[in-house]
Amino acid sequence: MQFIDVILHLDQHLNQWVAFCGPWIYLVLFLIVFCETGVVVTPFLPGDSLLFALGALAASESSVLSLPVLLIALGVAAILGDAVNYAIGRFIGPKIFQREDSFWMNKKHLLRAQAFYEKHGGKTIILARFMPIVRTFAPFVAGIGKMNYGRFAMYNVTGGVIWVFSFLLAGYFFGNIPTIKTNFHIVILAIIVISVLPIVFEFIKARRLSSKPM
Repeated sequence: MQFIDVILHLDQHLNQWVAFCGPWIYLVLFLIVFCETGVVVTPFLPGDSLLFALGALAASESSVLSLPVLLIALGVAAILGDAVNYAIGRFIGPKIFQREDSFWMNKKHLLRAQAFYEKHGGKTIILARFMPIVRTFAPFVAGIGKMNYGRFAMYNVTGGVIWVFSFLLAGYFFGNIPTIKTNFHIVILAIIVISVLPIVFEFIKARRLSSKPM
């Protein structure tokens, strides 16, 4: 429950974190974004909502946060996170996807991942940035599927910059509008729900297709 309260009231908690950490807050934020995009076991960390809240905080008159520093630092964190995640997937993928009879680690899954990313990789890497959980696993799967790194890097940089800049700037320009500021927790919740909707739709679509008789 405390974690949910932190997510829904990021504006209040961020002020406390900034006051406590001082200039070190940039490193803390860098690590959060890096881990949310670069470590497979931490997809629960805030992403879209955190960026929006930071943009809103940077725009307030009393804030000590610098928007240019946030744009650069968190943009780099997002790009490096995906790059590390890709490298981990590429390194361990061939080792864990060896067995033909394993349900989760079946070699056929690896071959499907390779084929999928060869066909849709670029679009997937960019769009995944805007979907919680998916953005954590997309570069990992791209690495497992051995997507061409030059191609991956191009879409990684493009997607990382678009994602970080769009949410930070949205928060900066709209986060302090009186109606939004008063109902900030509702706005944060709306961002989370909207970003999760594509995952829900894809899940429902997959269930319907799997339930159709052959």
